[in-house]
Amino acid sequence: MKRNIIAIAIVLTIFGCQNENKKYASADAVDAEALKKEISDSTLADKIIKTADMRFRVKDVQNTKEQLSKTIKAEGGTVAEFSIESTILETDKVKQSTDSLKEITSYRTQGYLVAKVPSDKLDDFTNTIAKMAVFVDNQSMKMDDQSIAYLANKLKAQNRVDAIEKINKVASKKSANVESSLYIKDDYVDKRIENMQIDSRVKFSTITLNFYQDNTVKTMVVGNDNLYDYRPPFINRLWLGIVNGWTIFKEIIIAVSNLWMLVLVGIVVFFVIKHFIRKHRLATEEATRNMIDRARQ
Repeated sequence: MKRNIIAIAIVLTIFGCQNENKKYASADAVDAEALKKEISDSTLADKIIKTADMRFRVKDVQNTKEQLSKTIKAEGGTVAEFSIESTILETDKVKQSTDSLKEITSYRTQGYLVAKVPSDKLDDFTNTIAKMAVFVDNQSMKMDDQSIAYLANKLKAQNRVDAIEKINKVASKKSANVESSLYIKDDYVDKRIENMQIDSRVKFSTITLNFYQDNTVKTMVVGNDNLYDYRPPFINRLWLGIVNGWTIFKEIIIAVSNLWMLVLVGIVVFFVIKHFIRKHRLATEEATRNMIDRARQ
């Protein structure tokens, strides 16, 4: 009896697995047909990304920047980044009066601007910029075809939608199935965002502009920072020196008067030493004479 029950259970299990495999096989066949239909329906749309670069010389960098901003706004574009920088090449200061100097500065001004303009107006925009320039140093444009990458992302995104639907049908509440579903959903979002970025770059082209003007010389009067020039004239300084010298001399006399005791001791020591030196010299002379007298005898 137990053997019969076990045999029946094995037969039912094998039969159920075969039915499940047939179900998945039929589902895979349907998915394959849907994928082929998606591929056949997907046309290779043109997704051309344009980027341009220009370097040109202008009369005035600041005015050019303002004109560019107005032109970009009129064309429906936006300014993504800009900067203006002045580099000092040489500077000199010439004395103009006692308290002022004439500062002469030579400098170079450059501008940098990155803009996004509608792709269909890029050529017209570059032509407008060329008219603003004194002359154009260089100009270039690159075209990057992202059509295949766009189609690949689209098909991969559809595959992920189908995979999520299959997981939702087959899966239960197991954590492994939930994690797989989240991973596929995140990957699906990444592909959609990549295509959105491609669409944005296709619609708006990026153009980088470098512009500069001739070296400029500017003069301006500034305060004299040389403190030596603010001293009094020579005659006044000479008189002040004489007065200051007399003051110092008086201070020395006062200082010596405070040390009168040391001065007196010094005088006494001087005469004592002088006395001993004289006495020693007389003794030496007397001895010398005595030696001479003895030699004569």
